[in-house]
Amino acid sequence: MQKATVVVIGGGATGVGILRDLCMRGIDAVLVEQQDLAYGTSSRYHGLLHSGGRYAVKDAEAGKECIEENTILRKIGRHCVEQTEGFFVRTPLDPEDFEGKWLEACKNVGIPTIPISVEEARRLEPNLSPKIQAVYRVPDAAIDGFRMVWQNVASARKYGGRVMTYTTVVGIEQTNGEVTGITVRNTLSGVVTKIACEFVVSAAGSWAGEIAHLAGIDVNVQPDRGTLVAFNHRITSRIVNRLRPASDGDIFVPHGSITILGTTSASVKNPDDNVPTAKEVVELLKIGEALFEDIHSYRMLRAFAGTRPLYSADPNAKGRGASRGFVTLDHAHDGLKGFISVVGGKFTTYRLMAEKVTDLVCQYLNNKTACRTAEEPLVEDASPALISKAKQYFPAYGTELAASRLGSEGLEKVVKRMQDNPEKCQLLCECENVTMAEVEEAAADETSHMLSDVRRKTRMGMGTCQGAFCTFRSVGAVDAAGLAWGKDTQGLFKEFLQARWKGIRPILWGNVMRETQLTRGIYEGTLNINGAISDEGK
Repeated sequence: MQKATVVVIGGGATGVGILRDLCMRGIDAVLVEQQDLAYGTSSRYHGLLHSGGRYAVKDAEAGKECIEENTILRKIGRHCVEQTEGFFVRTPLDPEDFEGKWLEACKNVGIPTIPISVEEARRLEPNLSPKIQAVYRVPDAAIDGFRMVWQNVASARKYGGRVMTYTTVVGIEQTNGEVTGITVRNTLSGVVTKIACEFVVSAAGSWAGEIAHLAGIDVNVQPDRGTLVAFNHRITSRIVNRLRPASDGDIFVPHGSITILGTTSASVKNPDDNVPTAKEVVELLKIGEALFEDIHSYRMLRAFAGTRPLYSADPNAKGRGASRGFVTLDHAHDGLKGFISVVGGKFTTYRLMAEKVTDLVCQYLNNKTACRTAEEPLVEDASPALISKAKQYFPAYGTELAASRLGSEGLEKVVKRMQDNPEKCQLLCECENVTMAEVEEAAADETSHMLSDVRRKTRMGMGTCQGAFCTFRSVGAVDAAGLAWGKDTQGLFKEFLQARWKGIRPILWGNVMRETQLTRGIYEGTLNINGAISDEGK
């Protein structure tokens, strides 16, 4: 039986943040996640590092937390953050009187707002509608959710942290009102095991209510589905928010070479309800016209959806009516010592949530070690000598990108693979500049069991071609690497392409339809992965 002082449930930003904080304070901890890390909400949002402007009017405390954590994450996670800045833009459709309330609220919270003329805003962002009425600059930024999660794990591992993916919790063990461990099932093998522990921390997001129910405790978490659309180029170089009370389709966020528009808000019963619909996409495009009039001419890549874990003591509070703040629930008050749930919150405040939860655990364990997560960078910068060495093997335009993605330790391992075998330098994914060596390094990690796991670590297949060309190259690389999970090549093809298809289906018209036919030609025609041709010899 495995043992740990603390078991953290949930492999999103908050869960890995708690794991990192616990381990940095010298506490033995293991994290269990039912799927892959960053499978849930932490990768299914627009990737906005909030300045707090969106919350300042309705929830001043949330706005204050955002601007403070925004400043911290730019420092400790700078390789995950693109410092784009942001605009808040009032269109003719937005209430004029809200502008004054918003400015006053931002001032009270400490969020800097700089007014600029419409002419200057359109000079900086030419695609903005000429009908816009007012524009303010704020310190928004874009943040890579996948990278932030994995760099937290890299830091936690350095301090002894352990991670078990594809491990679902099926029981909370307790004796005389105190937690003694958990029972888990490996979702790939079906094997059931136990982990003995003194504390269980549930950071399961939209699944937190289900986890609490295993211990016979009610936690009112309402999953709220948000749908988003990804475009294949940067419509804007800055984050653009509608200057109005928070509503659907009012945020555009540039990420690398793409732009994400979101989101919708709809209460759902199932946390796994993350399939976007064509109707939601059409509605988002219609709303987005107020900021970018030519939006219907922009090429879409895919749609995706996730569920926000909204918490309220009021079981009737739903959607945008519920708070975006977070709450730490010590279930000792419910009669079970050693069990804590953290619910609600936003990606921007994940580190603060982790600090508060870890403070509470440390209080019980009489651990006096201070939190250092606001000061210590997630990963070390690659040295100038390592960067210089890497430039001998990476494409000239890909070295800095790879260094940001991998950190110093990861970059050194990938460069070593290239040095030992120069053919590993070739790009498998041109869209995201991912080399064969990097795919092999990610595939060899103990948490990788399928190509989508490699995708979440590297961004392979997430660019313009959506896996049309990098899928067959990656399957070949994984198979050639001799990994145990790489032998069923047909299964690898189907898993990866099906995951991509899920996001393409809601936008299947125009150029997307043509591109999909090309992908079908490659995989069903040339490679026959569906077995339509039963005997290729005939």
